[in-house]
Amino acid sequence: MKTISLTVAGMSCGHCVKAVSDALKKVPGVVTFDVSLENKKADVTFDELITDKNKIISAIEETGFEVTE
Repeated sequence: MKTISLTVAGMSCGHCVKAVSDALKKVPGVVTFDVSLENKKADVTFDELITDKNKIISAIEETGFEVTE
């Protein structure tokens, strides 16, 4: 398992957190995650044999947010 911390720009409300959380739930291999509106971050733990950080970043960006490490 690997854990990464991503900065998610553009989150401004609970709906934004839900959108990011819903996107992460759909990524195979994501085990746990914590999306923080206050810190504008998503901490994601995932199985490296199933997915990678680029797929996770893409899933979040597809919801309309900008992601940086």
